[in-house]
Amino acid sequence: MRLIKFAGILLLVWAAAGWHASAQSWDSSGNGLLKGTYYFREVFYAIGYNDGSLAEASALYGSITFSGTGAYTCQVSLIDSNAGLESGTLSGTYSIAASGYGFISNPLSNGDYIYGLVNSTGIFVGSTTETTAGFNDLLIAAPLASPAPTAGAFKGTYTIAGIDLSSGSPSTTLGYLLQINPDGVSALGTVSGVAYAGSAGSTKYPQSFTGSKYIASSGAMVVTFPNSTSNVVTGQKYVYISPDGNFIFGGSPQGFDMFVGVRNGSGASFGGLYYQAGLDQDESQLVSADFANLDTYYGSFSAGGNTIVGHQRLFSPFNGSAYDYTYADGYSTPSSSGSYGTTFMNYVVGAGGVRIGSGIGPSLGINVALPAPSFTGSGVYLNPAGIVNAASSAPFTAGVAPGELLTLYGTNLADSTVIASEIPFPTSLGNVQVMINGMAAPIYYVAPTQVSVIVPYEITSAIVQVQVVTDGNQSNTVTEYLSSTSAGVFSVPPGGLGNGAVLHQDGSLVSAANPAQANETVSVFLTGLGSVNPGISDGAAGPVSTLSQSVATITAYIGGVQGTVTYAGLAPQLAGLYQVNVTVPSGLTSGENNLDIAGPDSYTSEVAISVGGSAMVDPTAQAKSARARRPPPRIGKALVRPDRLSGLPKQ
Repeated sequence: MRLIKFAGILLLVWAAAGWHASAQSWDSSGNGLLKGTYYFREVFYAIGYNDGSLAEASALYGSITFSGTGAYTCQVSLIDSNAGLESGTLSGTYSIAASGYGFISNPLSNGDYIYGLVNSTGIFVGSTTETTAGFNDLLIAAPLASPAPTAGAFKGTYTIAGIDLSSGSPSTTLGYLLQINPDGVSALGTVSGVAYAGSAGSTKYPQSFTGSKYIASSGAMVVTFPNSTSNVVTGQKYVYISPDGNFIFGGSPQGFDMFVGVRNGSGASFGGLYYQAGLDQDESQLVSADFANLDTYYGSFSAGGNTIVGHQRLFSPFNGSAYDYTYADGYSTPSSSGSYGTTFMNYVVGAGGVRIGSGIGPSLGINVALPAPSFTGSGVYLNPAGIVNAASSAPFTAGVAPGELLTLYGTNLADSTVIASEIPFPTSLGNVQVMINGMAAPIYYVAPTQVSVIVPYEITSAIVQVQVVTDGNQSNTVTEYLSSTSAGVFSVPPGGLGNGAVLHQDGSLVSAANPAQANETVSVFLTGLGSVNPGISDGAAGPVSTLSQSVATITAYIGGVQGTVTYAGLAPQLAGLYQVNVTVPSGLTSGENNLDIAGPDSYTSEVAISVGGSAMVDPTAQAKSARARRPPPRIGKALVRPDRLSGLPKQ
């Protein structure tokens, strides 16, 4: 049967911007990471109203077979809010890099791609962030174990986090975090936990019920939850299980929900590099402003020492286009049950280190984070996930910008440690060269496991290929995406955490003992602001007589309040460094405030700035500052699509 291509408003024609103009150049050496038969589920949402209500929703689910060489076929069912239920066969292509980062052609949207990552156990998570069609989606796919799981494989204690937008209205969006106890035969035991509903804000709805049953069908579990007005989860759900049994996901065959889950294990470990994806619906303004904001994303983060440095490639229709969001967040050591919480999300770390997250109302959403593969190689070896922002340590999925100072990690990258002693920085240092799209890049520092290099301003293609050449020996090539900006603020001490590298006008460092004051203009030092005008030679110092200003418009927020940027461009007399002069807004509390920098396609929220004074803070601004997950919106409330289609199913 012919499948309707996301009926109604999403009859799509490829019109996306830069990222896939060079799709054929993407590294496909990791295609073998996706091979064999998988189960998958993808949910689609199209906003049609100012309040964030859906004009259309779909869920695509079934089996998908990856060739291991870049092609797939899938047997699917499609439930669409405007077209009902259909089934059929679809096919497409994919390209996965050695890091596991890549894209799958979207089965329901011709010319669009689902960007994402494959983790150490072959699970793919991703989202179609680069689309002009204005829809959000989230896809999860996991290998089907062989032999196929039976009811006996579904046993133990699991925690599931879910979100249900089937009603089409933010007011009745449901979010939940539940514990289930499948017995390996047919029953889930007591289901317990907590739920939230959109219009109810932070009100908790405790959940506790029995009578849920399941059967095994072709390697999936078909769960039936009892119908009750007090239960947030009712009716039939399909549950897909990873081969090791540590991760589950799925949703309703008749609805537009998605849940993720982990098998609980004592002493679950959490740390290292993770690949992530998720979906958020921020309903904090639903009551006061009749407005909710939906976004979907994929990315990565590094966790350690109770601190996370992360990246999300995020798309929200109300922001108009995708952008790179880099952030720092704290976390407490998971309890014996693997759980910990932040202001906006409860997390559970399960067996195998898989982490799931469930939003706390009014910030509904789900997150799944999967341990990344380990990378090793012989000879001159560049870590496929080892290209990061030199200032912020933002992970490799954040992309790179012209003029950005990068840190490259690997092994045998240099014979010894050498620091450039002259400006402009040389393109060969300690018998090391770094080739970016075949162009020798200026180098600041080399060591056996680390190289610091500047992206040439001449790089303009959507795809960036990086290679290290040491003593004439070439490393593997690592592929990245090019952005116009990839802002990262230097910190004191270095690493991208704590206080930003910010100076008063007298040259002294802004600190807790020497804080910035309201209406004072301070200088922030960073990298990744992209092209400048007038241009300079690669590796040269910023000019003094005629300042080189950023071509992109740069904005700054302190404590969630936008400050006035009086200059954004290269730091005079310094190489590889940008400077933003910003006037500290009034109305902030004294103490540490988030310092965020935004470009047209990047937003970084990692460092803090000390602010003096005792004025009371605007509660709205403080809430924004405290929330590491979401930057202040750069485009306000707006109707994204004119479509006003009816026929959405009722909750």
